[in-house]
Amino acid sequence: MKKIKLMLIGCVILLINQAAFARYRVMISSDFPPFPVTNSDPDDVQSMVRFLLYTNEFDVEGLIASAGTYGMVAEKKNILAVLDKYDQVDENLRKRDAKYPTAEYLRSVTYEGLGNNHNIKIIWGCNKQPWTEIIGEGRDSEASNAIIAAADKPDPRPIYICVWGGPREIAQAIWKVQNTRSKTELDEFIGKLRIFLIACQDATHDWLMENFPNLFIIESKRTYQGIFGADNRSWAETNIINDHGPLGAIYPPRAIAGEGVIEGDSPSFLYLISANRGINDPEDPTQPGWGGEYKRVESTNHYVDGIGPSSISKWSKDFQAEFKERADWMLP
Repeated sequence: MKKIKLMLIGCVILLINQAAFARYRVMISSDFPPFPVTNSDPDDVQSMVRFLLYTNEFDVEGLIASAGTYGMVAEKKNILAVLDKYDQVDENLRKRDAKYPTAEYLRSVTYEGLGNNHNIKIIWGCNKQPWTEIIGEGRDSEASNAIIAAADKPDPRPIYICVWGGPREIAQAIWKVQNTRSKTELDEFIGKLRIFLIACQDATHDWLMENFPNLFIIESKRTYQGIFGADNRSWAETNIINDHGPLGAIYPPRAIAGEGVIEGDSPSFLYLISANRGINDPEDPTQPGWGGEYKRVESTNHYVDGIGPSSISKWSKDFQAEFKERADWMLP
């Protein structure tokens, strides 16, 4: 009887906590590779597995296949493939929380950007080509259009866009609004966006930083590395990969930066998760949080590396414990 009472109390606490969570509107923009990974960094697959286990806390407005890393290709079929794995565990996840979205819904908001597989030459990294070569007239995509459509919704909440690859799709959306709407309308559009840039992966990165001081941008050029090695390969194999269903099974045991948990892109949404734990305010990236601590660039709405990687690594025990727990939720 005592055990039953404790279980009921635990369920009530879980429900209370879930009800208290903010429903952040989130879009993920990833240079998502096929798996096993052949033309990109496996860390995107690692981060996507973790993100999908937290979709109960978000209103997911888009999963965008963007260009990035080495191949600079954008193929949404790779994201759809991982959603097939999610589809095999989402019913188990909804036993823990009914707010987990269906795979069908996530497929409906999966969009493809433009890359080298669309006859547009994108060179990886900053200062490698003029931004005019990759955004502008005739370079809209279903992904850039989806960003505009999301911002145009009569929803007062901002949209948090986590950029794991190049920011071309966000830049194209802003370019189109800038060239088709009034200055006031552009300001309103920009005011709805919260962009988290991981590294510097194409020419539009600096275009955004240099031309839109009022655009909310977190630029993580090195702080994101604080999640590297949060746990080793053995931990990943035991707690995520082996005996945790088809979604856990695709979590790569290593990435370009090394073995184990690398997930360089995860800080882009971890700071929203820690905000839901009451640790930080996502509107103030200078505060400590799971996604790192940043400093504001004077006279702008831009936030850049501050303390550095240690501002993420110090939280690793906390976010890894939750990751382990949620991976268990995938099981019947």
